[in-house]
Amino acid sequence: LVMALDGSINRLEAAVLVGLVIAYTVFLVLQSRRASKAIEDDFASDIPTSNWDRHWSVQVLLVIVGLGLLVLGADWLVSSAVSFARAFGVSDLVIGLTVVAVGTSMPEIATSIIAALRGQRDIAVGNVVGSNVFNICAVLGVTGLIAPGGLPVSEAARNFDLWVMLAVAFACLPILITGREIARWEGGVFLGYYAAYTAWLVLAAQQHASMQAFSGVMLGYVMPLTVITLVVSIVRHNGQNTSNQ
Repeated sequence: LVMALDGSINRLEAAVLVGLVIAYTVFLVLQSRRASKAIEDDFASDIPTSNWDRHWSVQVLLVIVGLGLLVLGADWLVSSAVSFARAFGVSDLVIGLTVVAVGTSMPEIATSIIAALRGQRDIAVGNVVGSNVFNICAVLGVTGLIAPGGLPVSEAARNFDLWVMLAVAFACLPILITGREIARWEGGVFLGYYAAYTAWLVLAAQQHASMQAFSGVMLGYVMPLTVITLVVSIVRHNGQNTSNQ
């Protein structure tokens, strides 16, 4: 957010982001090496085995083919998203925040759901946290290094969307603190807010007459009630911890 305030992410700032994700990855590797043998065995059981595991040449070939298909799919996704934006008369930013974001997040959603259903909740949460750290640091960093003149950040993103991202990150803190788990109603709140955010983007792009009323309801009623609910949850959680002690 601070780097984007001047309207772009220059190459120096992009290099800092890349350095951060490298440092974060090194920290995770060093931390995992210090883990106990029981934890290592627990996570090792989650890794699928394959008849090709011993053939490194096949693995390298699969990585190359996978990266090639990934680049091809990304090109198709961007081209289709641009055509979609022009057909419906909305900005590329709105399409990136909705269609492209949902499309690129589908593998993460599938991984987290499968992990949660299998009881591997650490993997579900780690997948989400890790992907967000990688998207912010690595994706923006590498793109800023490659893009000539830096990576421009639109005024709309600086004035609204980046602040929404920051608010969501802060909203996760009390939810994760209370019981250190995400309850179903808390997950429903996040899902509802994403639906409201998407609706706001569509209404704003079309300059719909109901956008002002929609914004008033969200800012005047829904968001304050959510804040009050989260505060009450934190107070109750602290009270339970005090009584248990």
